[in-house]
Amino acid sequence: MARFVTQVPLRWTDQDSYRHLNHARAVTLLEEARIDLFFDTAAAEGLHGFTHGLLVAGLNVDYRRQIPYRPHPLRVGMWVDEVRAASFRICYEMHDGPAEDDPVAVVAWTRMATYDLDAQRPRRLGDDERGFLERWSA
Repeated sequence: MARFVTQVPLRWTDQDSYRHLNHARAVTLLEEARIDLFFDTAAAEGLHGFTHGLLVAGLNVDYRRQIPYRPHPLRVGMWVDEVRAASFRICYEMHDGPAEDDPVAVVAWTRMATYDLDAQRPRRLGDDERGFLERWSA
């Protein structure tokens, strides 16, 4: 299975009163990883459709271990599954550290819907977008 791997910085303000990663901040870190794939990487390859309308239609987050603050980034591996006409699902594994062998701390998925912001309605995935998603498919 091809995975897109990126690292996201852990900030001091990401922790809660129990001194581990806050839920809302964990979701934000997943969003930052998703932006790296669908805005930065796709756009660098000439695919701009994702940047013009991609909405979160569903979210699931399961925590396997607490993530305390540390100065090094977290590793996030992502892959795509359940590609449909106007949506797809991104699966995530957030590791408790930057290395591949660091334990998985968070497992999550987001269902993404491609959306035409001007028309205010879902839009179908283009062939080029499908090709991009297939590179990262399970």
